[in-house]
Amino acid sequence: MTRPPELILASASPARTKLLTDAGIAHQVRVSDVDEAAVVARHGITDPAETALLLARAKAEAVAAALVGEPAREHGALVLGCDSVFSFDGVAHGKPYTPERAAERITAMSGRSGVLYTGHWLIDTRPGRGRRAPDGAAATGAIASAEVHFVTMTAAEIAAYVATGEPLAVAGSFTIDARGAAFIRRVDGDAHAVVGLSVTTLRTLLSRLGEDITALWA
Repeated sequence: MTRPPELILASASPARTKLLTDAGIAHQVRVSDVDEAAVVARHGITDPAETALLLARAKAEAVAAALVGEPAREHGALVLGCDSVFSFDGVAHGKPYTPERAAERITAMSGRSGVLYTGHWLIDTRPGRGRRAPDGAAATGAIASAEVHFVTMTAAEIAAYVATGEPLAVAGSFTIDARGAAFIRRVDGDAHAVVGLSVTTLRTLLSRLGEDITALWA
């Protein structure tokens, strides 16, 4: 009997794991310890789309490397890394982290639009599967994107939203699957990319590695 593939999500994002769960995709979570700022600085990349893919790859590779030698992972696993970057006025915006920066960004975005890029990197660490890289793993990546249009927000709304703490640790300082949804007028493109993980893109990556997404259904 063929052993079903194991998918490991290399992300601490509750939104990403919920999205996979809601899509019926069985997975485990293994958070990487990647220093995002250091990775970007080392590679000198400023393009938002390339940055998203670079960080997704870094996270997936870190988790895949950590699996090596673990007895429980002798059969290998599929490791998925994701990262999102918001492009606004030609500038890449990751997580704001501070209320002041979040408020400044949201105020600027009010009534306008930007593009959210989500990078995906999938590594197949299972032995004897597909075309191999020098380290023995097969890997592939892709970017999903969507243009996000915001309503015009009042100063009170912005202050209240920032005070919830929700926008501080998400790319672009907004969410579409929580309180921030009230301020998004329209999304053009892959809406799941705005959440942080495109299931359609995951299907494409799995196909490239010779796997069917239905094999991951719980």
